[in-house]
Amino acid sequence: MKIQQNISLKPYNTFGIHTNAKRFISVNSLKDLKELIASEKNIFILGGGSNILLTADVEKLVVHLNTKGIIVNDFNDKVLVTAEAGENWHELVLWCVSQNYGGLENLALIPGNVGTSPIQNIGAYGVEIKDVFQQLEAIEISTGKTKIFTNEDCNFGYRNSVFKNELKGKYIITNVTFKLTKKNHSVNISYGAIRNLLTEKENPSIKEIADAVIAIRQSKLPDPKEIGNSGSFFKNPVIQVELFKELTKKYPEIPHYIISENEIKIPAGWLIEQCGFKGKRFGDAGVHEKQALVLVNYNNASGKEIYDLAQKIQQSVMQNFKIALEVEVNII
Repeated sequence: MKIQQNISLKPYNTFGIHTNAKRFISVNSLKDLKELIASEKNIFILGGGSNILLTADVEKLVVHLNTKGIIVNDFNDKVLVTAEAGENWHELVLWCVSQNYGGLENLALIPGNVGTSPIQNIGAYGVEIKDVFQQLEAIEISTGKTKIFTNEDCNFGYRNSVFKNELKGKYIITNVTFKLTKKNHSVNISYGAIRNLLTEKENPSIKEIADAVIAIRQSKLPDPKEIGNSGSFFKNPVIQVELFKELTKKYPEIPHYIISENEIKIPAGWLIEQCGFKGKRFGDAGVHEKQALVLVNYNNASGKEIYDLAQKIQQSVMQNFKIALEVEVNII
């Protein structure tokens, strides 16, 4: 292992933001990782770089976690799949589908690596990590000890977990285990766009669902390899039913999802579009033309320019709808 000096992080984040790591190291094994944290505590873990917005140079030692490997434990009609933190998320989903392991197919084409997936409790089209999560292993940075976290330990919420709150920056996730099905898959096609694509399929296979998800995402979300972005920049806000009733007087067509008798979820993309930001460009920072929930770097936008745009959007949504949009990505 060799620590490098003043390395550009542009290739290591999907926004394509150019900031420098004062010190940078790529770690390819658990053994090397343990050796490193035995002497280095002031570190910043970087996986796929898909859920961060870099707004300044990183003073901490940037550790690019690049560990690979998949282990399968078979249990009759169930299977436990353990993937190392550095595995690419979408490639893992495709591999599981190819093995006829069901449960991850709705989460196809989400950018990033396996290790960061529980932190965000990533989700799409009616499925979240917590629905298929068995456990994860993580190293405590301060002690170097390995700990196993169960589903309950992770305290999963909407795009949230214990690792974004009280344990933020305290653990390095090294592998994640998912409990998947081998047969009699309980598929989820409740999301309208998937249902519409599979109208002629009475019992769609997990591959057909994954293909539908990929087609939907490709039709409306930009490829980070072509336009810098981090997927959904904001969370879909959940509001009280009283505010929702107030808003329907002015916006009777407002799209919504009933969470409970007191809570309603509103699509953040719709709110942003109503405020006139969809497709707008401010220098090299902008809002994607097909999905207003996605902020983009057209070429050489700085992280601060993206963040300033995000704040403008938040202010406008608050002014027009009395709704506070919460950022989904990690601002560094």
